Amino acid sequence: MAGHDISKSRIIGSRIKEARINNGMSQADLAAKANISLPHISDIELGKSNMMLGTFIRITEALQVSSDSLLRLDVPEVKSLYENELSDVLSDCSPSQMDSILKIVREVKLVMCKKEEY
Repeated sequence: MAGHDISKSRIIGSRIKEARINNGMSQADLAAKANISLPHISDIELGKSNMMLGTFIRITEALQVSSDSLLRLDVPEVKSLYENELSDVLSDCSPSQMDSILKIVREVKLVMCKKEEY
C-alpha cells in the first residue's frame, strides 16, 4: 500500500510542477504565493512528501487550477499531461523500441483490466 501512495504522490507532484511551469512560476514563486517552504514544494513535486489538505488547497489557489486537474485521471488537461510525458519518454526511441514499449504497455493494461474485474 505504501508504494501505491508514493506513486500517487509522484503523479500529483508532477501535475503540480506542470501547472506551475504552465503558469510561468518558479518553485520559489509558488512557495511564496502558497505560503509553503521552498524545500516542501520541491519534495511535493518530486513525490517525496505527502501534503496536508490545507497545503493542497493553498497550492491549487496559488496556481489557479482546479483540484480535479491535479487529482483526476479523466480530466482532459491531465490526459494531455500524460500524452506529453509519454511523448518525452519516447522521443529518443527507435521505431523498434517504440514498438516494444507499445506491446509492453498493452500487456500491462490487459493485466490491470483483468485485476479490476475481480
